Amino acid sequence: MTVSVSPQHPYSPAFRAGDTVYVSGALSVDDAYQPVPGRDDALDAAVARMTERLATAGAGLSDVVKLTYYVTDLSLREEANRQFERLFAVPRPARTFLEVSGLPYGATVEIDAVAHVAQDN
Repeated sequence: MTVSVSPQHPYSPAFRAGDTVYVSGALSVDDAYQPVPGRDDALDAAVARMTERLATAGAGLSDVVKLTYYVTDLSLREEANRQFERLFAVPRPARTFLEVSGLPYGATVEIDAVAHVAQDN
């Protein structure tokens, strides 16, 4: 089992248990925890942060089997669909898309992920 822990988080941003990697919600914020403006830019920022977290547990986008998008504006769905098609080959991972009333640090997007990776030899 591999655990990636950051001193600024009371949780593991990425946690590997056997062949499965769980990534905590990755927000659409910059390194100073300021919200990233713009619809596409916010979606891309959340994916970039999620990808960084996946890497800390030995996984990448091609290993993702399930994503959950939390957004503060349900109309982001079309942009998220285009992003999803751009990032993932067919068959694409399962996805849930939910509207929430608010996210930490004023973010507009948060994405969590589950990935499947081969067991280390």
